[in-house]
Amino acid sequence: MTMPSRVADRDTAPPPQENVRETSAAAAPTRRRRNILGGLGGWVWLVVIILPIYYVVITSVKEQAGFFSANALLPPADPTLANYELVLHNQFVRYFFNSVVITIGSVIPALLVSFMASYALVRGRGRFLSWTNSLFLLGLALPIQATIIPIYYMITKMHLYDTLLALILPSIAFAIPITVLILNNFMRDIPRDLFESMRLDGCSEWSMLWRLALPMTRPALVTVGIYNGLQVWNGFLFPLILTQSPEVRVLPLSLWTYQGEFSVNIPAILAAVVLSTLPLLVLYILGRRQMLSGLTAGFSK
Repeated sequence: MTMPSRVADRDTAPPPQENVRETSAAAAPTRRRRNILGGLGGWVWLVVIILPIYYVVITSVKEQAGFFSANALLPPADPTLANYELVLHNQFVRYFFNSVVITIGSVIPALLVSFMASYALVRGRGRFLSWTNSLFLLGLALPIQATIIPIYYMITKMHLYDTLLALILPSIAFAIPITVLILNNFMRDIPRDLFESMRLDGCSEWSMLWRLALPMTRPALVTVGIYNGLQVWNGFLFPLILTQSPEVRVLPLSLWTYQGEFSVNIPAILAAVVLSTLPLLVLYILGRRQMLSGLTAGFSK
C-alpha cells in the first residue's frame, strides 16, 4: 500500500532548481546591443541629405544683391518671393507644360509596350522570344552618350528636329529595356495555377493579361513609372541636342535663362529648381505605397 504513494510523490515532486534556472534564463528576452556606430552613421547621412535641400530652399528666398556677401547657410534676414515671381513671369509655365507632355508621352507608351512584351516573354515559349529578351538586355548596355549621334541623324532625317516628338521617341526607346527587365521578375512571381484556372474558365490570353497580370504587377508598374518619369523629367542631353527654339524648351534647359553674360542669378535658378521639384514630390506622395511595395517585393520570400 505504500508503493503507489511513493510513486505519486516522485511524480509531483518539484523539478530541480538548476532546470528551473535554465528554463527561466532561456525564456527571458534577450537584450539587443545598441548599434551606436550605425545610428551615428544614419544621422550623418541624414545631414548629408538635408543640407543641400536646406541650402536650395533658403537661397531661393534671398536677394541676388547680397547673396555673395552673406553667409550661404544662414537664413535671410528679409526673405523675399521676388525670385519665384521672376521665374513664373519668365515663361516657366510653357517650360513646365513641355516637360509634362514629354514625361507623360514617354512613360505611358513605355509602360504599355514593356508590360505586354514582358507578358509575352514570360508566358511564351520559342527561340524568337529568347532572342527578343536578349535584345532587351543588350539595350541596358548602351549608354545614351554613345547613341546621340545616330539619334540626331535619324531625327533630322525624319524631319522631327526641334519638336517635342524628337524628345519623346528616344525617351521611350531607352525606358523600355529596364522596364521589361523589372516587369519580367514580377511576372514570373505570379503563380501559374492562376493562369490555368482562368484558362479553364474560358479566358483568353488578352483577358488574362488585363484581368490578372495587370493587378498583380501594379506595384512594379508604379515603381518603374516613377523611375522613368524622373529620368525623363531631369533629362538634359536630349533637349540640348535635339531642340533649339524656346517654344519646345524644357525645365532643365530653362535654367540657362537666368545666366547672363557676366553674372548668374543663383537665387532665381534655385527658385526654378524648387518649383520644378514640386510635381515630382506630389507624384511620390501619391504613389509611395505602391512604390515601396514594388521595391521591397521578393525580400520576404
